[in-house]
Amino acid sequence: MPDIIRLLPDSVANQIAAGEVVQRPASAVKELLENAIDAGADRIQLIIEESGKTLIQVIDNGKGMSETDARMAFERHATSKISKAEDLFSLSTKGFRGEALASIAAVAQVEIKTKTGQSELGTRLRIEGSRVLEQAYCDTARGVNLEVKNLFFNIPARRNFLKSDTVELRHIIDEFERVAIPHPDVHFSLHHNKHELFDLPAATLRKRIVNIFGNKFNEKLVPVEEHTPILKLSGFIGKPEFSKKTRGEQFFFANNRFIKNNYLHKAVCVAFEGLISENSHPSYFLFMEIDPQRIDVNIHPTKTEIKFDDEKAIFTIIKTAVKHALGQYNIAPTLDFEVDQQFNLKAPKPGTAIEPPGITVNPGFNPFDQEKSRGPKDSKPAPAGTTKRSIPISPVSQQWESVMNQLPDLEASPQEELPLEEEKESYAPKTYTQVGSKYIMGTHGDGLIMVHQQRAHERVLFERISKALSQQGVPSQQLLFPQNISFAPADFELLRGLFPLLHEMGFDIDAFGKHEAIVNGVPLYLEEGQLQHALEQFIEQEKDHHAQNKEEQMKNMATAMAKVASIRVGQKLSQSEMSGLVDELFATSAPYVSLHGKPTIVNLNLEDLDKSFN
Repeated sequence: MPDIIRLLPDSVANQIAAGEVVQRPASAVKELLENAIDAGADRIQLIIEESGKTLIQVIDNGKGMSETDARMAFERHATSKISKAEDLFSLSTKGFRGEALASIAAVAQVEIKTKTGQSELGTRLRIEGSRVLEQAYCDTARGVNLEVKNLFFNIPARRNFLKSDTVELRHIIDEFERVAIPHPDVHFSLHHNKHELFDLPAATLRKRIVNIFGNKFNEKLVPVEEHTPILKLSGFIGKPEFSKKTRGEQFFFANNRFIKNNYLHKAVCVAFEGLISENSHPSYFLFMEIDPQRIDVNIHPTKTEIKFDDEKAIFTIIKTAVKHALGQYNIAPTLDFEVDQQFNLKAPKPGTAIEPPGITVNPGFNPFDQEKSRGPKDSKPAPAGTTKRSIPISPVSQQWESVMNQLPDLEASPQEELPLEEEKESYAPKTYTQVGSKYIMGTHGDGLIMVHQQRAHERVLFERISKALSQQGVPSQQLLFPQNISFAPADFELLRGLFPLLHEMGFDIDAFGKHEAIVNGVPLYLEEGQLQHALEQFIEQEKDHHAQNKEEQMKNMATAMAKVASIRVGQKLSQSEMSGLVDELFATSAPYVSLHGKPTIVNLNLEDLDKSFN
């Protein structure tokens, strides 16, 4: 049998290695920025063209490299950071494997100019697909000026898998922020297609965060500080009222290296329990200083995942520190988070008789008689200190139990029998009652029908908007006074990419100033007060879903606008509004299912009702 195992050529091996380190333009940006930090630069410029597909250029004023070092830096596993395996557990730098430049040069056309402070002339080096094309002396400033052109030029399949410019730019900005935040003493700038996105002068950490995410962020930040023998924790958390429905600004840093850790993220979320809604996410910028020997940063090629030797202890420290910060700044109700507040009562004066809680029952209560359900005319309110408790009823289905609990609050309206014609009409009563300002209830035949008003309106609006988009576009209404809305630089660039789609959606919107949009008109279905919320939802939708084509993108935006513009739970509706909403709901293509696959209609037949009284 012939031998079949052989060594790969260096060019192929380098391309395979590059696939682990350089997955997209943002990967190269991360490595080059970290190299500039390790070189001691206090001014770093990042220049991007076509979202990094044609050019990634990083210019720094660090210590630079000699002629020999410049050549060696592009060899695999060539590094100045470690010399033996034990050095991996005492790292204080960001790069150490010696793979980044070699991997980038294997899949791009690279040109570097560099000079040390002691040299009169610098070195210029051109490499293409791991092949050195030219090395010569040149006149350049101290530091490094490195250009990466035509990424994946020699791997067309990999280049074809890159996403749209908007998505790739979003990833680049993410990496830029992850390096810029933990180094506020370094002046960073970012230009894309000759347009300045960021100019971040050296500042305090708080000012750096505000410069990146916008001036309004200053009022959102609460400082966190905790020193323990295990680690030093510092940074900021966002106030609960500024939490978001999607994961927003959430950053963990270990020894100034950005990391991802779901377990530690949970520690922050636990600290916020009871202060934000279940589906909201807090913002945080938390920095851990920890002995390098207690962590392992060498478990993932991108070094964003690290291993702690005592993760449970760190979880407890983070949770406690965040709780303490919330309490210290009067955001949480108390500093003692172990005390159950229902027992936090004032002690009675000596000799005061303790009055046990009483039970008040209205024997005349009838849930089906609106007049009698109010109780006798001479009934008096329960005395102070008396606890009212409702009489338990027999177990019923969850839907019917919700109806029974709400019956005393029903707004009476006449009911009438419905003709059983077509299926949809048989489920559409003519008169309705609003339950808890959340559900619309009516009779059909011998049963009840309940409609979730918000989900129903979302479905109706979504189909209206989708139909308009498939025809002549969403109708627009001009604002009496144009609105100017500011965004964080990264969010504004993402929004700018959505302008063509927003115009089709009925928005009259354009750029105004550096990171500001001016809106002259909004879709007919949107109220002026909902404008900023709608635009923020479009941005979050784009971050989270990364639509593959225009049709999917428009569907996502129609869903977001329907959610923003819909009536909310708690909104009172008139009889005509309820009737109109139900009629429109049954005219849609999917009246029984919400935009997120949940039921919009619950049908309770006579059998369900009978079970309630067994």
